[in-house]
Amino acid sequence: MTPSEIKRLYFIIRVFLSYGLDELIPNIRLTWPLRFGRYLLFWIPNRHKDKPLGERLRLALQELGPVWIKFGQMLSTRRDLFPIAIADQLSMLQDRVVSFDGTVARKSIETALEGSLETWFEGFDSQPLASASIAQVHTARLKENGKEVVLKVIRPDILPVIKADVRLMYRLANLAPLLPDARRLRPREVVREYEKTLLDELNLLREAANAIQLRRNFEDSPMLYVPEVYPDYCRENVLVMERIYGIPVSDVAALEGQNTNMKLLAERGVQVFFTQVFRDSFFHADMHPGNIFVSYEKPEEPTYIGIDYGIVGSLNKEDKRYLAENFIAFFNRDYRRVAELHVDSGWVPADTNVEDFEFAIRTVCEPIFEKPLAEISFGHVLLNLFNTARRFNMTVQPQLVLLQKTLLYVEGLGRQLYPQLDLWKTAKPFLEDWLHDQIGLPAIVRAFKEKAPSWAEKLPELPELIYGTLQQHRRLQTSIDQISQQFRDQQLRQRKSLYLLGIGATLFICGSLFFIIGQKHLAWGMIGAGIASWGLGWRHLNKRQW
Repeated sequence: MTPSEIKRLYFIIRVFLSYGLDELIPNIRLTWPLRFGRYLLFWIPNRHKDKPLGERLRLALQELGPVWIKFGQMLSTRRDLFPIAIADQLSMLQDRVVSFDGTVARKSIETALEGSLETWFEGFDSQPLASASIAQVHTARLKENGKEVVLKVIRPDILPVIKADVRLMYRLANLAPLLPDARRLRPREVVREYEKTLLDELNLLREAANAIQLRRNFEDSPMLYVPEVYPDYCRENVLVMERIYGIPVSDVAALEGQNTNMKLLAERGVQVFFTQVFRDSFFHADMHPGNIFVSYEKPEEPTYIGIDYGIVGSLNKEDKRYLAENFIAFFNRDYRRVAELHVDSGWVPADTNVEDFEFAIRTVCEPIFEKPLAEISFGHVLLNLFNTARRFNMTVQPQLVLLQKTLLYVEGLGRQLYPQLDLWKTAKPFLEDWLHDQIGLPAIVRAFKEKAPSWAEKLPELPELIYGTLQQHRRLQTSIDQISQQFRDQQLRQRKSLYLLGIGATLFICGSLFFIIGQKHLAWGMIGAGIASWGLGWRHLNKRQW
């Protein structure tokens, strides 16, 4: 490690200890070396004993910066895994991070737009509307049409902090080969994917493009509304979009206060997720509560409003098919099919014993189904399935990391809104319809419609392509014949050279024997003839005709 990385690692440890987070280490025999090392090497006391654990955890993550804040945001949605007090504190990381000075934000925006804000906007509010880990948001009004907008601006000097933490993560990933599961976990690939995600969030032009794409995908949809983006005013560190008004999805009391249909709201959250993944292959991958609102209109048929599209994900056709079939097979309790799909997709090695894998999955998952489907956690299902697959050398799939995280977000939100949500009952019809649409006659007809214009465009070129292929085949055959003849000639030359070398060696040996018995004239003649034969042999051997 470099001195700067060692310094950063020490800072992380110091922050955790100063907030007393070492008490999160379980007091069991396995963690005894960690606890002993903490008291042996670090004497930093807990300076916030007056604060509850959840608040201390939030403040520590906030002090460590965006990489850690993002981690806390993900944890905040897992209310089924953490006490309410901790989950409530972590949820404050979603939009209530300490803001930076509004005058600094104004200067950054004006620098990006190369002009005074008053040229395009009026009523700019220096007090931020919301402040998150990567950026903060200010309100204003567009002069050209009088519409209310928000201006999102990247935090100043945030890139060096992110890069320092990511470098440290790479250093730790390089130490991972010492662990037994390192090859399966592919830590460097996981860190690389996380780094890409964070750096993508720093480019607001990318976020603007993502928002425009999602708005087009859900145009006129009753389930999700995506605010309008104004690309003329967007820059790499500035995003301008329509201001929305809604109830934060985490404010259950306010939603219930306006008689929102909570069951339908939770189900639509699941439907939005699976629509994005399987219909569009383009999904919002940062669906924590701070980025999701509910429209005030039509509470009996509630509509989500999504913001912050810096992180999106996509799956290829093969991954989508395997994922859908895995879900269906699992909830149909067809463990044989689950095992076969893992092998077919390459998620576990091809030489895996399917029978053993099936039995291991059945042993772990059957007890889960003793509970009603509505009480089964997708997060726990994935955790148990992956823990089982570890013994069969399952590799971490980087392309599924965002999907897994988003699924956990969706489940956490759904259960928070409607604890009786049967996630599978909502998702299963969608997945079955999607799979049915991918096979059989409908899929063939759709593929023909998609490919027909391209085929029609290339049809006039077909005779020329066929003629060119035949010509190329003829030239290739001629080249092969020439190479074969040259190879035969080379073999003939090699045989001749070996014959001459053998004669030369025989004459040289005979000449040596005659030299020993005193026949020097005959001996020199034979040795000379042998050397000449060697020379001819080497000449044939080194002669090249191709």
